[in-house]
Amino acid sequence: MSHDKLITMANQIARFMESKPHAEGVTGLANHINDFWEPRMRRQLFELLDNGGDGFRPLVLEAATQIRRPAAA
Repeated sequence: MSHDKLITMANQIARFMESKPHAEGVTGLANHINDFWEPRMRRQLFELLDNGGDGFRPLVLEAATQIRRPAAA
């Protein structure tokens, strides 16, 4: 998946979760990614986050601590 598409998808989830109380939004975003993104997508997500996380909404950056990091490929 392209990096731009992955960033867009994560940010779309974040925009929805921003309508909830902050802590609930952070947990909801992390839970959604943990439940519905396959390990390959989460690996790409962490690759982008580890390289500065440019383009991600702040809620994505905050939720990253609750997202399961998959084992290296």
